[in-house]
Amino acid sequence: MLRIPLARSASGRISLVLAATIVAATALATVPALAGKPPATPVQVVRDTLHGVVIEDPYRWLEAKDAPETRAWITKQNAYTDSMLGAVPGRTTLREKVAQLLKVDAVGVPVERGGRLFFTKRRADQDLNVIYTRKGLAGPDEVLVDPHPLSPDHTTSVTFLDATADGGLIAYGTRQGGEDEIAITLLDVNTRKPLADRLPRARYFGVSLAPDRQGMYYTHFDERGSRLFYHAFGTEPSKDKLIFGEGYGPDKIIASSLSEDGRWLLITVYYGSAAKKVELYLADRFKGGPPAVVVNDIEAFFDADIAGDRMIVRTNWNAPKWRMMAADLAHPDPAAWKEIVPEGNGVIDAFALGGGKLFCNYLENVVSTVRVFGAEGRPLSTIELPTLGTFGGVRGRWKGDDAFFTFQSFHVPPTIYHYAVASGRRDEWWRAKVPFDSDAYELKQVRYASKDGTQIPMFLLHRKGLALDGARPTLLTGYGGFNVSNTPGFSARAAAWVEQGGVFALPSLRGGGEFGEAWHEAGMLEKKQNVFDDFIAAGEWLIGNRYTSSAKLGIEGGSNGGLLVGAAMAQRPELFGAVVCDVPLLDMLRYHKFLVARFWVPEYGSAENPEQFEFIRAYSPYQNVKRGVKYPAVLFVTGDSDTRVDPLHARKMTALMQAATGSGRPVLLHYDTKLGHSGGKPVSKQIDDLTDGLLFLRWQLGMTGDAVGVGAEAAGQGR
Repeated sequence: MLRIPLARSASGRISLVLAATIVAATALATVPALAGKPPATPVQVVRDTLHGVVIEDPYRWLEAKDAPETRAWITKQNAYTDSMLGAVPGRTTLREKVAQLLKVDAVGVPVERGGRLFFTKRRADQDLNVIYTRKGLAGPDEVLVDPHPLSPDHTTSVTFLDATADGGLIAYGTRQGGEDEIAITLLDVNTRKPLADRLPRARYFGVSLAPDRQGMYYTHFDERGSRLFYHAFGTEPSKDKLIFGEGYGPDKIIASSLSEDGRWLLITVYYGSAAKKVELYLADRFKGGPPAVVVNDIEAFFDADIAGDRMIVRTNWNAPKWRMMAADLAHPDPAAWKEIVPEGNGVIDAFALGGGKLFCNYLENVVSTVRVFGAEGRPLSTIELPTLGTFGGVRGRWKGDDAFFTFQSFHVPPTIYHYAVASGRRDEWWRAKVPFDSDAYELKQVRYASKDGTQIPMFLLHRKGLALDGARPTLLTGYGGFNVSNTPGFSARAAAWVEQGGVFALPSLRGGGEFGEAWHEAGMLEKKQNVFDDFIAAGEWLIGNRYTSSAKLGIEGGSNGGLLVGAAMAQRPELFGAVVCDVPLLDMLRYHKFLVARFWVPEYGSAENPEQFEFIRAYSPYQNVKRGVKYPAVLFVTGDSDTRVDPLHARKMTALMQAATGSGRPVLLHYDTKLGHSGGKPVSKQIDDLTDGLLFLRWQLGMTGDAVGVGAEAAGQGR
């Protein structure tokens, strides 16, 4: 997803696996490439002149989401998509197998407060995450908030936000569909009764409950921008005190956090998503007074947390691969900061505090390594990880005794570990019981040359002993933006694909954070084309090394990854057999005008800038579709509740490609009228959507499903 920094939370997510022997190739071959023509879409050309260039937009009218004409068009498109996918044999069997394997227990990483653990859990027979608490490591689970009764179709979900230091009060959010917006409720843990205080549905950037249980801090975002408020419990939200934010526009993101003792309020100002500049401010709540500047004149990223009487900072200031620094809270001027962990060969991708120690998650060749340091930066130990994979989700307290973290890989389902900080002992706290035979698959990392010669790493997952005959249906995905590191993580889509005999490929594209800030900058603004070149070169390498062929190469991406696959499709349509384009950005000349897209201008640029207009126009997918070109089959996926990436992109691009393609292959739109970009999708809906996406790819790539299904031994592990 497109990155929006938020305060740390305890919410977690687990993806599970499909294992199946599916319908035979002979059955797939009976489905025609196109069973009928798509609904006609009226053309109403709007012409804009940008920097002396006339830009024509034939489907501008589809930007009006609630217009009767648009709603009628959506209804027709969904009916068309349903009729097309409904003609593909095997959907019922496929869905049954997906349902069997997605309906397993899922647990989020716990947060400890006052001897209690707070976490989310979804039982195998449930649709949504439920918020639980537990006394101690092994106490019985107690339900705090169950969202299932809140909506008959289970499109209303809840997310844990924060808990007081004594564990007696929590804040949680209630989300409708897939919106970014939530309503905030406070719950007394002991009585199980909500407080009268409630914040209405809005976009919030974090909530911090004061340890004295007298109030909370939160950032509210509206058309003016981000504003940090203090809400005193028992008062009307309309009377909440403005703490910080005046003068900042809607292109900035403001977040805050409280120190464990409640004394220090740390305020962070991000200059957009994946910001190249971050400001820090501190307020001493015990002494009072306005927040004081810590740093606001350095173009660098600062990620900070409070550790007793010091502030610990991860930064790329004079350190492209990041370093750790410490500041005395009494004298926090950057000139007095002390470097405690210097920049090294690996990238410090994240950090966490727990038990008086510092945990640094290093990425070394895009694989996690976890090192533990003392308060002054003295190396103490390395947490051994079982295989190539990803460490993450660390939860701990500076003055606590315990920490929790996750480990996962493409073929290793998530495991939550408890880490006793004093002894360094690691114990398994929870493991996802998925019927998936990890030992049957091989995960390896290769390197290939991009267009300009840059060496790009790529993870490949497939069955052991794979025959390199150029005939393997292959699913290539990626992201390449916002300093996001794509590391090996368990994925239903990946596991499903390899179980059916396919190859799953994930390259570490420029624009991400896998190799530090220089890698990120090499794929943003005027260098964004590097990301698309890296992705295209991955496809060429897979074909050249006889993993697959163009006819059997599918690509998938969501959000910024939707832009990725949209651009790759527009630039090299002959290279791919099928495309799944989720919640995408596609009209890059107008993206910044909608919803919160102004956060992303530092990453992409804006067509309002004459210099940036030229390079954006050169790659913007919507402006580069050409009539008569033989484009691959495409499934666009979006929904009304996407309040991050406006669904207008998918609507307009669907209409344009249906009119333009000369291949005779389907261009489909799956448009959900209730769900959207963010989390909270019920499992039943996940099953439907995963089934449709897999069915579309199998159909268009001619996947034979010749791999054996899950064996009895693997199946036994799942229960």
